[in-house]
Amino acid sequence: MDAVSKKLMPPTQPREFGFYVDGRFIPPGKREVFERASPGHDVPVTRIPKCTEDDLDVAVASARLAFEDRRWSGLAGGDRAAVLLKAAEIIRARHEEIAYWECLENGKPIAQARAEVGGCIGMFEYASGLARALHGDSFNNLGDSMFGIVTREPVGVVGLITPWNFPFLILCERVPYILASGCTLVVKPSEVTSATTLILAEILSEAGLPDGVMNVVTGSGSTIGQAMTEHMDIDMLSFTGSTNVGRSCVAASGKSNFKKLGLELGGKNPQIVFADADLEDAADGVAFGIAFNTGQCCVSGSRLIVERSVADEFAGMVADKLAKIRVGDPLDEQTQVGAITTDAQNRTIMSYIERGQKEGATLVCGGVQLDFGQGQYIAPTLFKDVDSDMAIAKDEIFGPVLTVQSFETVDEAIQMANDTVYGLAASVWTKNIDKALMVTRQVQAGRFWVNTTLSGGPELPLGGFKQSGWGREAGMMGVEEYTQVKSVHIEIGKRSPWVA
Repeated sequence: MDAVSKKLMPPTQPREFGFYVDGRFIPPGKREVFERASPGHDVPVTRIPKCTEDDLDVAVASARLAFEDRRWSGLAGGDRAAVLLKAAEIIRARHEEIAYWECLENGKPIAQARAEVGGCIGMFEYASGLARALHGDSFNNLGDSMFGIVTREPVGVVGLITPWNFPFLILCERVPYILASGCTLVVKPSEVTSATTLILAEILSEAGLPDGVMNVVTGSGSTIGQAMTEHMDIDMLSFTGSTNVGRSCVAASGKSNFKKLGLELGGKNPQIVFADADLEDAADGVAFGIAFNTGQCCVSGSRLIVERSVADEFAGMVADKLAKIRVGDPLDEQTQVGAITTDAQNRTIMSYIERGQKEGATLVCGGVQLDFGQGQYIAPTLFKDVDSDMAIAKDEIFGPVLTVQSFETVDEAIQMANDTVYGLAASVWTKNIDKALMVTRQVQAGRFWVNTTLSGGPELPLGGFKQSGWGREAGMMGVEEYTQVKSVHIEIGKRSPWVA
């Protein structure tokens, strides 16, 4: 389909999927099936099986056998790289298909979905090089009788739980790096956005990934997700989602096999704007930082902290930008902000907007549901007169809701930015390099942007400080995260006897 010349439409019938174990799709059979309706169109688009814990056990056993017999971990890095590069090639060929189903299930604009799939191709291409570059270390300074080497070995079977806000992007920020390390994996996508994860499993098999190396088990977090966190034969769990659920993952790991954890959790991310910034650029960036993906983004810039001398002017500039954002049908090429992904999240966002007004914040713009005759949409929203103890200033709303607070000094800006349990991301806008570096060094955040926001690529690691998580994804650290380190001591020559 030519997406530019022909308007995209939802399917007339939902697409049927099985789950994916040992290199093949398994049909739902007698299992319950979850029918997903597009949040932008209110029509069914996919049907996904609700797997059982027995299905999970089969998938884990498949991944365990594939790891133990070394059909993947035993390959040279160059051979693993070839599979990842071939996968990138197939993703490029199926780019439009993946973006279409991502858009339908999630509600994000088709133009955004296409850009994200393009970024995912880069993840696979970059990780292919890391499969060849992964290495250990050596110590030739232990004396003439001893030589030391340090090796990195794949951690084993990885359980991967991904969220509904970026189903394909977050998947691809992890899967190629996990595979580059030599691990096998079992993936549980969100039950409302499973399609593109299942498509990726099929793509990897076509690219030459051995059977059993990547398995996909679909179902709810309360059943399959919980069982994964407790599973005794999963060596590591990577979870992306809320801090509360991340906390339960930590508890489950401690009660089971002390599996290694990688956690990317919540955020309440500051965007700090100084009076000496390019205010037009900053206003555009701040609007993008809160409205991108309808604010359903763990690194969205939901707290605007602006220097008092320009606070009112700048809030007005941001409000003007938010009012001009094109909200609407996710399949429309011109749409910038699409639908809210789930009914529950829609209710949550609207409840915070109502609460903000009750607590005394002033609604500058937005704050309402938009009626397009179908789907669920919320106008990008801006609050001023916000105190730091208000729920809209403290809680991760996960929607297009921006709060404004002001500061007088650099130190005050840093203190306000750090006044949160989270530490996932932050942005600073200033033309003064001293201020930019001071803020970058002192604000507690795993990702930082200067005079930009929500930008990046596969080279730099992703992760958070404080209650925003453990570990790092992407970059070389994203491969090393899925390895264990082994120290090897090699005696040279004849041993000095301990027993005479």
